[in-house]
Amino acid sequence: MTNFKKNIIAAVVAGGLSAMFSAPAFAADKNIIVLTSPEDHGWTGSVATFAKEKAKEITSQGKYDVNVITCDNAGYQINQIEDIIAQGDKKLAGIVIQPIDDTVMSGIQQIVNAEIPYVAFDRIIDGVANTAVSNVKGDNEGIGAGAASYFVDNGLKPGDKVYVYEGDTSSVTTLRNRGFVEYLSGKKEFNGKKIADNLKWTDEQLKNITYSGAMNWSRSSTKTSFESLMGEASNADIKWFYAEDDELAMGILEALRGGGIDESTKDKFYSHKPFITGCGGLEEIYSVIRGEDYKDIASKLGGIMSVTYSPSMIQTAEQDMVDYLDGKKVTQDHVIECHNVTKENVKDFKSFN
Repeated sequence: MTNFKKNIIAAVVAGGLSAMFSAPAFAADKNIIVLTSPEDHGWTGSVATFAKEKAKEITSQGKYDVNVITCDNAGYQINQIEDIIAQGDKKLAGIVIQPIDDTVMSGIQQIVNAEIPYVAFDRIIDGVANTAVSNVKGDNEGIGAGAASYFVDNGLKPGDKVYVYEGDTSSVTTLRNRGFVEYLSGKKEFNGKKIADNLKWTDEQLKNITYSGAMNWSRSSTKTSFESLMGEASNADIKWFYAEDDELAMGILEALRGGGIDESTKDKFYSHKPFITGCGGLEEIYSVIRGEDYKDIASKLGGIMSVTYSPSMIQTAEQDMVDYLDGKKVTQDHVIECHNVTKENVKDFKSFN
């Protein structure tokens, strides 16, 4: 049995996903391969940009040679994994992978079978999660809790109408929804605190939360949906809008800037000083929060906020692999804490395009 397999078995026995891993005997090998989505635009595109930045930094230090390979679909990513394994690179130290979707589980299983240590990033596939050196991910439940906390801090009362713009039908949306309602019901904390007892929501009051259904992380779909929502004038009374991504929040803002909503409905909407939250770190949203763009709209809102979920987290995944190979201990279930970005602290956070 190899040292790598021994490490996996020992870690799972010791504590499953929270186990700590130390490096295998072949830690002196040089090559690290990073597999990500294409470097095009938005959150996923920025992952590759940050991955290449970190790869250059690590490579310049001379101990490891890090190469980033982008894959635009799951089938191609699996083919890349198969090619890497087939080449039998004797200097291959490990792989960092951002799975395109859950079908990449078969490729990851091939990595495990080939006894190559790997770090998974962002999309953690449950069926193979306990075989990873580290599973690096943002705190999706924390995103929901952060949005709920922000609303409560700004006057949200139990039973108020809330509208949630959902990302898709994946576990990411499920977790972001769960964090939101669990903060409101007092089951979850954010930034070290829970909701006050007198502000907790009952199960009946939670029914006043309306969910959009899957927007598929699309700005244009959200814009169209919001215009349709405001087509019923009574919906202009809704004050609290939790968008599960900055692209979705931008869809709301674009709808408000455009001509698809009756001006009298807009006036009614603004009269309640509504709040909008997103998440991610998109520069367009940060520029609104900083007061540089959408000034006319932002001035009529109660507030706008974005919870952090930065694509730069891929650099943590790369560092986890290096630390593991250097004999340092890394946490297998590596959840990165999120923060609420508001006009008071936006200068302290790095955005992406």
